[in-house]
Amino acid sequence: MSSGHVVIVGAGQGGLQAAMSLRQEGHEGPITLVGGEPGLPYQRPPLSKAYLKTGEAEKLALRPESFFETKAITLRPGTWVDAIDRAAQQLRIGSETLDYDTLILATGTRNLRPPIPGVERALDLRTLEDARTLRAALDQPRRIAVIGGGFIGLEFAAVAAGLGHHVSIAEAAPRLMARAVSPAMSERFRALHEGLGTELHLGNGVTEVTERGLLLADSVEVHADLVLLAAGVRPNVELAQQAGLEVDNGVVVDAMLRTADPQIFALGDCAAFPEAVSGRRVRLESVQAATDHARSIAKTIVKGDVAPYAAVPWFWSDQHDFKLQIAGLAAPSDESVALDDGAVLRFRGDRLTAVETINNAKIHMKARRLLGGDAVPARDTLLQRNYDLTAA
Repeated sequence: MSSGHVVIVGAGQGGLQAAMSLRQEGHEGPITLVGGEPGLPYQRPPLSKAYLKTGEAEKLALRPESFFETKAITLRPGTWVDAIDRAAQQLRIGSETLDYDTLILATGTRNLRPPIPGVERALDLRTLEDARTLRAALDQPRRIAVIGGGFIGLEFAAVAAGLGHHVSIAEAAPRLMARAVSPAMSERFRALHEGLGTELHLGNGVTEVTERGLLLADSVEVHADLVLLAAGVRPNVELAQQAGLEVDNGVVVDAMLRTADPQIFALGDCAAFPEAVSGRRVRLESVQAATDHARSIAKTIVKGDVAPYAAVPWFWSDQHDFKLQIAGLAAPSDESVALDDGAVLRFRGDRLTAVETINNAKIHMKARRLLGGDAVPARDTLLQRNYDLTAA
């Protein structure tokens, strides 16, 4: 049994899962969960979807306050860590120091704010406070412009269009969700959003946020009363970097999710880790990756280096009546095979890397099981079965 003091910096879903998993694995020592935002840890995914419609913030809490007392987890919300002293194994919080035996960095990401003139006029959608501001702004018909055609921007756009607002999306890439999905899947979502009445400006970056809306690279002006910036995120790595830990598009960790300092781990959106299949270093912006990381780290702390992290990544996005689900991790250059049932299989050479589906939980779950198995079927084998995953 482990008994040292574990401090977790970051009280999102990954940080909270780390605390819960430590107790589930049998950790008997103190656990401190430090979060920068006020209040209880809460779910972020509904902020761009259900919360905008209902405003029911109380349903977002991941655990009630009594849970932390019952599990002997010290929650410190509204608290910012200023520095890590690795030699002393201490955190500096203002004039206070906090000792740790093991430290878990779950610092997440923050919204990327590109150097566009007037970008300070745009609103964000990252925190509950951001969502409250946006929801209040949707109380009357508006012209809305969204900068960015990724998951968050499209989820917000679908809700806003469904509420009767006129929505425009400006995306610098030539297609929607270009980093995350295949061209075939991008096309299906283009048709969905245009069917909702949303005006799409693809391959056309924003050069200025003006008082009247957006100015695009082709000099077209998009008139808007409200602008949402959803142009991606950047990992919060400053604490790790200042402490001398390696940083490369995230806090660099090994297959056990441990940094070069054996007492410090990192998880979730801020962690750059070796993908189990290819070995390439990746950083995943996914609630599921964060919670899977947390469970793996907890086992390592309590039981030692039993097994490296090797969970199959998976993602989802709810946009209007489309539930996009992705099993696996494809690169933008991976080849695509679109099936009659709407699924898209991604391949890198002969290897299946990901499966994209819409409203097809059966195929999604089958894909996750296949990709997580000891022997993933090769492309030729799948072709012989007409790419029918249920027969694999």
